[in-house]
Amino acid sequence: MELFQAKDHYILQRGERALWCSRRDGTLQLRPATDLLLAWNPVCLGLVEGVIGKVQLHTDLPWWLLLIRQKALIGKLPEGHEVCKITKIAVIPLSETDPQDLELELCKKHHFGINKPEKITQSPDDSKFLLKTFTQIKSNVSASNKKKIKESKEKEKLERRLLEELFKMFMDSDSFYYSLTYDLTNSVQKQSSCEKTNLPLWRKVDDRFFWNKHMIQDLINTDNAEVDSWVIPIIQGFVQIEELVVNYSDASDDEKSSPETPPQEPICVDDIHPRFLVALISRRSRHRAGMRYKRRGVDKNGNVANYVETEQLIHVHNHTLSFIQTRGSVPVFWSQVGYRYNPRPRLDKSEKETIPYFCAHFEEQLKIYKKQVIINLVDQTGREKIIGDAYLKQVLLYNNSNLTYVSFDFHEHCRGMKFENVQTLTDAIHDIILDMKWCWVDQAGVICKQEGIFRVNCMDCLDRTNVVQAAIARVVMEQQLKKLGVMPPEQPLPMKCNRIYQIMWANNGDSISRQYAGTAALKGDFTRTGERKLAGVMKDGVNSANRYYLNRFRDAYRQAVIDLMQGIPVTEDLYSIFTKEKEHEALHKETLRSHQELISQLLQSYMKLLLPDDEKFHGGWALIDCDPSLIDATHKDVDVLLLLSNSSYYVAYYDDEVDKVNQYQRLSLEALEKIEIGPEPTLFGKPKFSCMRLHYKYNETSGYFHTLRAVMRNPEEDGKVPGHGKGRGSSTPTLSFTSGNHNFWGITV
Repeated sequence: MELFQAKDHYILQRGERALWCSRRDGTLQLRPATDLLLAWNPVCLGLVEGVIGKVQLHTDLPWWLLLIRQKALIGKLPEGHEVCKITKIAVIPLSETDPQDLELELCKKHHFGINKPEKITQSPDDSKFLLKTFTQIKSNVSASNKKKIKESKEKEKLERRLLEELFKMFMDSDSFYYSLTYDLTNSVQKQSSCEKTNLPLWRKVDDRFFWNKHMIQDLINTDNAEVDSWVIPIIQGFVQIEELVVNYSDASDDEKSSPETPPQEPICVDDIHPRFLVALISRRSRHRAGMRYKRRGVDKNGNVANYVETEQLIHVHNHTLSFIQTRGSVPVFWSQVGYRYNPRPRLDKSEKETIPYFCAHFEEQLKIYKKQVIINLVDQTGREKIIGDAYLKQVLLYNNSNLTYVSFDFHEHCRGMKFENVQTLTDAIHDIILDMKWCWVDQAGVICKQEGIFRVNCMDCLDRTNVVQAAIARVVMEQQLKKLGVMPPEQPLPMKCNRIYQIMWANNGDSISRQYAGTAALKGDFTRTGERKLAGVMKDGVNSANRYYLNRFRDAYRQAVIDLMQGIPVTEDLYSIFTKEKEHEALHKETLRSHQELISQLLQSYMKLLLPDDEKFHGGWALIDCDPSLIDATHKDVDVLLLLSNSSYYVAYYDDEVDKVNQYQRLSLEALEKIEIGPEPTLFGKPKFSCMRLHYKYNETSGYFHTLRAVMRNPEEDGKVPGHGKGRGSSTPTLSFTSGNHNFWGITV
């Protein structure tokens, strides 16, 4: 559709109808396309794909019109329904300010012969009717008194910050999807259960997942049938669609394909092998939406943070099979408060106060899904225990026969990066999975329905949850394919299919993590197959603290944007954050100096204490000993001092609570076999850290190692830690194991 700029309106024109948006008050109005002749000096700015809605980011700021500037086709669902991802947006101020260059694709009708966008210039006669630029406003304000200058600068800074977060949400996180012909908000089962009607798409959506509902509400309120084609329901979440071929003889090619991006074209052109379409659709609820440390637990409406419905859809010939699961924060009142690393979780309301809101949450869930099987993955010991215990107590008090509670201490069972131990869980609930069944429809109608769902959670409902949901979904998919005769009864999924399937679920987990834990959550310095230099590994720790704190400040802006998109008043004083940031930056510089001095003092003290007189001290580092079981942000790091002399190296375990080294190991350099640098071994998702692995012999036996990384964990990258070798907490090393799924490069000593 074409976008025009006139004196008092922005006009979107498509076919015989046009949508007029007032530049004064944001009023939306549908009018005939011929009314463009009545507009004052309309200028075509270019082409857009659709309307997202409008939002006012602060009472001091104007309304903004959000448009889809660019889309990417994700794929086609059964019956040819196209699904698109929003890749770029245009944000236009509804005020007297001219929009900056929107970089829109130019329409051939009004820009014939022009290959790229050019800034539209106005004649002197037109200037009195059109907007003034941001710079002009600044210069006009600068002519006033100093107080107004200060207020103007703060206002500009706030506007810039909020707009930056708005753009990041839509353009950096690959989060928003839509289809003009398919209801992405509803599962196949819900769609097949609804009566066949001629209602427009937006009138049939699941309100929980209609993310731009508030932003487009003014258009909906016009109650005009002609608005139907202008309202595009948008979901936040994830969509990936792939075509897989069941080919057991094609395993050799599996080594050649990239683990980062699966092939977009069909894997095999040989029609003798069965092929099927698989789609993964995750829908994030717009209720209690927000950032990890800003939104936890349940609210007074029974909504929980990070609530996501994930549907795995399979299509073979004329058969469509669907299986859905949900994830969501533990539905009690809890939080993690403060600007320190990994704050301890705390309960914010008593057991009795929580009961009505816990009940409200599950009453809605049971109304929608009939039965619920809770799979609680939080640790049954340590800092997570308080949340897990509160959850179990509420389930027992609720005492509903349609609610089944399963507890699985993920870290205990999967210690040592042994994710394959999740099969212990899937084996234990195998009968429940089969009894739950799945939705199965064909051209004649519904063959089978899914009876209940799995509701999976950990603390953040990110990595652990994603691993378990993928494992359950795989069991279901293999059962479905065998039922359809696509897979042999006794065979597992072919290697190539399995690899792409894992990548799809890894991408799903990464996307949800970015949306809940922040844009920077997955911005490591390397990709899944990347690597870093030793110097970078040793230097990246100290500065990560500053990035973490500043990210927590930025979360306030992101949370404000999310709330305003959903029509929720912002209670936090956003202007005050500027002051907090300045105070933090000054405090951080001082803290950094103190931190460096403390490390230097520790190294000097323990160098004198541990090294005998005949050894010469060469250097020391404050590092982290990485335990492979600690793959979640709710665990505490183990501080290590690595001391190097001319003949030995020492790994000293430092207990910060008692402020001393409690145990250490001394290892001869002659026993050191090689040093490796590489990313953490990981089954799902991108690695978050680089680490250094020191391989050594013990009693002339190889196979022992320490795995260490830089001193400060980067919590903005979701607190994942890589594998740990032998000898932690003991002067006598003990054998441990690591996943073979890594890409280390090594230096043989």
